[in-house]
Amino acid sequence: MKTKGPYGCSRNIERTIFLALNATPATPHWVIAAGTLIANYAILSVPAMLVALWLTGSDERRALAVRACFAGLLALGINQLIGLAWYHPRPFVSATGHTFLARAPDSSFPGDHVTLLSAVSFTFRYGGKRGIGLLALIVDIAVGWARIFVGVHWPFDMIGAAIVALLACMAGSPFWRIAGMAMTSALIALYRKLLAVLISLRWLRPY
Repeated sequence: MKTKGPYGCSRNIERTIFLALNATPATPHWVIAAGTLIANYAILSVPAMLVALWLTGSDERRALAVRACFAGLLALGINQLIGLAWYHPRPFVSATGHTFLARAPDSSFPGDHVTLLSAVSFTFRYGGKRGIGLLALIVDIAVGWARIFVGVHWPFDMIGAAIVALLACMAGSPFWRIAGMAMTSALIALYRKLLAVLISLRWLRPY
């Protein structure tokens, strides 16, 4: 008698969770439209939050925005390495569930959208900005749900994304302690130079 190993068991659990969250043709059209909108465009909240933090804050807040950007890019780089080393087919490639969003059949693990949002959320939260960190976390959870709902990711892709983001934040901390403030100071100086006219008109904050 052949028994299933741990991987086969976990795949069955993941498939069950996916099918419970995945939309079907019977799902109301407006719900699918909302899920598609979140899955596609909620990621734009990341640059919006970073720009808002930069333009409305002190140099300390700008440093946090730079650190969040650094952590996000590092996490996405790790994702690329994982994708090159191991191909994990998306649900529609495995003929599972229903898909409502056109997507290339590349590796699904970990999910890039949730990885970036998680890295930004972790950085904000541990940087003391709990309000905007909570906002990023709410968007993060919504995107994780939406990407499964429209059929382009598995649930474990979202868990893996959060883990990668946390590891990226931890791995990037030594570099940030060494060069983070110098990098932030250089970017602030560049900002003040390139946008000097707008700053002089008081349309932007210099400090």
